[in-house]
Amino acid sequence: MFTLTPSDGGFLFNMSRKRLDKVLAHLGIGTRKEIHRLARAGLIAIDGKTITDSAFKFDPLQSRIEVDGEPLVYRAFFYVLLNKPAGYVTSTRDRDAIPITALLPEELQRDDWMPVGRLDKDTEGLLLLTTDGELLHRLTHPRWKVEKRYYAELAVPATPEDVAVFADGVIELDGEALQPAELQIGPNPHQVELVIHEGKFHQVKRMFAARGNQVTYLKRIAFGPVSLPNDLLAGESRKLLPVEIHALYTAVGLDLRE
Repeated sequence: MFTLTPSDGGFLFNMSRKRLDKVLAHLGIGTRKEIHRLARAGLIAIDGKTITDSAFKFDPLQSRIEVDGEPLVYRAFFYVLLNKPAGYVTSTRDRDAIPITALLPEELQRDDWMPVGRLDKDTEGLLLLTTDGELLHRLTHPRWKVEKRYYAELAVPATPEDVAVFADGVIELDGEALQPAELQIGPNPHQVELVIHEGKFHQVKRMFAARGNQVTYLKRIAFGPVSLPNDLLAGESRKLLPVEIHALYTAVGLDLRE
């Protein structure tokens, strides 16, 4: 019998018994019809016993699951970090543009991915995907003041006055004053980093537009405690590390529910 630990990238939950086909579909083994065929073929075992009924109920956290001899680890939620390139929309389905899920390799494809916040079609950088709706809600709600850090290139050099105006929180968007933001000007004043706490539509671009400037390039380099890895190329993705998952839950006051 296995025990799921944070080092496995998942968390322990007090769960009721679940149908075998739903559990395996959740783990990405296949559709419920495909899982039914696997069961009828005698390829699924629970705690060493072959199960031919795909409706069989069991506790996936307290059982050893094997499919065609390969052990599986149950996870309640899933998390991915994507380095989004320009040209993709932050959507899992889109009839008129290429959704970001098209970038994910086959082993990371799921029907229940939810983007954590949005990046414009021409904006690059860190994008988180999760299947945990409560985590997503808290990470994107202004109440939790989760920092989003951007690197931006500007048409006009940034000034110390811009730094002060952003820090004072006097800029309004959609009739509401923004929370104070931290603007850092690089050695080249056309290149800056900006930390914001909301996620309003085109917020970074509109903030600079309010100062008579234009963003010519924008990339998100951090979301809360998770930073974009230097070795993750544009278009590449990977599972979140356990330490990153732990940090995200902590940042929004959620227990890991181990």
